[in-house]
Amino acid sequence: MFAQLENLKGRFIEVGKTLSDPATVSDMKRFTQLNKEYRELEKIVNVYEAYKLVLGNIDTNKNILETEKDEEFREMAKMDLSMQEAEKLKIEEELKQLLVPKEPEDERNVLLEIRAGTGGDEASLFAGDLARMYMRYCETLGWQVSIADANEGTVGGFKEVVLDIKGENVYGKLKFESGVHRVQRVPETEAKGRVHTSAVTVAVLPEADEVDVQINESDISMDVFRASGAGGQHVNRTESAVRLTHIPTGTIVACQQERSQHKNREHAMKMLKTKIYEAAVRKHEDEIAARRKTLVSTGDRSAKIRTYNFPQGRITDHRINMSMYNMDAFMNGEISDMIEALSVAEQTEKLKEGNIAF
Repeated sequence: MFAQLENLKGRFIEVGKTLSDPATVSDMKRFTQLNKEYRELEKIVNVYEAYKLVLGNIDTNKNILETEKDEEFREMAKMDLSMQEAEKLKIEEELKQLLVPKEPEDERNVLLEIRAGTGGDEASLFAGDLARMYMRYCETLGWQVSIADANEGTVGGFKEVVLDIKGENVYGKLKFESGVHRVQRVPETEAKGRVHTSAVTVAVLPEADEVDVQINESDISMDVFRASGAGGQHVNRTESAVRLTHIPTGTIVACQQERSQHKNREHAMKMLKTKIYEAAVRKHEDEIAARRKTLVSTGDRSAKIRTYNFPQGRITDHRINMSMYNMDAFMNGEISDMIEALSVAEQTEKLKEGNIAF
């Protein structure tokens, strides 16, 4: 473990020197990548230096207890030794977390798809509730969020909505939300007060870079149509909405949010690349899931991951068997505790898999 930490420290020093090289500064892409690596290594190196300091203090206190005759001095050394050993355990846990290999996609922005499933109008309404929940969560983290595409429900909510989310470590946090979200509540249209069960599917897609997916224009079929939904007379008179089909994979995307056909096509191309890239990411995550007991990081859209029971005010995540009883706050975007618990579960699996120990 110490050899690994020393190697990382050496790499940290090397990257720092490279960043000060004028040739690196003039290459913005390389400078950005190295600067990101430097910041990540800096966190590890700072904790490692603190760890070495604590180990030195422990050795000093032990030496005092072995050689010192003064009882008052020995008592002070005993107290400090106890504090330093507690700090050592704390820092070791922190280092373990920092040394867990990060998934390369975690830093990416995402397209978050929410689709109404079983339950008719009630499913569409709940899809709208989830969209608001995620948008408010994003706002608390300072992320940029906008609606990339939407198909509204007949009584409100969405049959389908796609959120474009940009920020720091977006996929790393939201990847746990992929799957089936089940809701149990009394619909507003239910006259007899009976509880109905509906389902909504969430898919979190890491955004593709230009280098990730190369698409030939000859492989794309484009259709234009009139946009539907809110937007005034313009949406009914202009064929600005765009549907793209990637012929080799059969992947289909549509965008109708912009007034311009050109802008809709631009957004649709981004969505198309992201969907094609996400298929490769999901294959990778499925391979990981096969080695782990939890389904936390799979993104299996057929798996029921969470139930929202409104009559009991309970939200239960079935992957980690965790229940919360703050329904109003949760639906208003206060979902960080649940996401943190899922992240801890994934980290625990990674620690077991990597056998990281001191």
